[in-house]
Amino acid sequence: MGLRALSEPSTGYLGIVVNPMSGRDVRRVAARASTSAHHEKQQQVTRLVLAALENGVQRIFLAQEPFRINERAVENLPQRDQVEILSFALTHTARDTETMIDLMWAAGCRTFIVLGGDGTNRIVSRRYPDCALMPLSTGTNNVFPMMIEASLAGAAAGLIASGQITKEAITSRCKRIHIRAMSHQTHIHDIALIDAVVLHNDSLGSLLPFQGDRLGTLLLTRAEPASVGLSPIGGYLRPSGHLDDFGVLVQCGIPAVCRVRVPISPGLWQDVCVQHHEAVPFGSGLSLSGEGILAYDGDRTHDLANLTDCRMTVERDGPFIIEPNRVLQYAVEQRILIRTP
Repeated sequence: MGLRALSEPSTGYLGIVVNPMSGRDVRRVAARASTSAHHEKQQQVTRLVLAALENGVQRIFLAQEPFRINERAVENLPQRDQVEILSFALTHTARDTETMIDLMWAAGCRTFIVLGGDGTNRIVSRRYPDCALMPLSTGTNNVFPMMIEASLAGAAAGLIASGQITKEAITSRCKRIHIRAMSHQTHIHDIALIDAVVLHNDSLGSLLPFQGDRLGTLLLTRAEPASVGLSPIGGYLRPSGHLDDFGVLVQCGIPAVCRVRVPISPGLWQDVCVQHHEAVPFGSGLSLSGEGILAYDGDRTHDLANLTDCRMTVERDGPFIIEPNRVLQYAVEQRILIRTP
């Protein structure tokens, strides 16, 4: 089946985005995080496909990747003819995620399951903020994706993708941090899903876990005590969840008014000294300047010294997040799951 020339939405189409490298980076070696083997991802994809097809999806789009996870996941399924694996020239970079999501959107997909971490979901959310998104975790050190059985994730996404439940009826848009700045007369506009932080005495190329004594200004969309990473820093002080209409600003450093000790990476607990913290209303701008590395959702992205007019705001303008518990409960209340004899 060829891709559509126009990106018109098609009811019953679902895109499943699999990052084969998610859950396997060096940060898991430096801390004590679990890894996600290719076989486990393959099994998850199989269960996602079966659950989605059982709940109204007519066609599923996957994409090729170097480890043949998707191909092996569906090759022996009786429903194989309802699955299309998209082919494109691999670059083995984040650009592959951009390409596959663009192809799925062009095919008519408006609902996506993302099997990956904060970074993979950030790419999807940046490109298509109006989509319905089911973020499914592959590890233990992400805040945005959920850790839930793939059968339930696929069922909930299927109900949305098939149009049996509209995304507006039961899902909420996620919060995003907008980062706007100038760099060498070039305008930069990027987003973060969970956190944006200024790191001191750090380097752009590093993939190691953050150090608590190197954190500066930290802005969070979700400050959750029961999380790992930078989110619990704000979560211990001023919690803010997915549905709370504000972000959290934490100014770290010395002299401090208090100290928190958080799992900054799985199994890696560190002290963070806090100078100030406050709730940040939507649209309230925060200016950044000086030296340091600006990191989004765990990825060191910019040298702050090279940026001018750098401002960050928190907005609720991201994808509609599919929460399986809420979707399935709503389906029961609407008697969608009851079949006639």
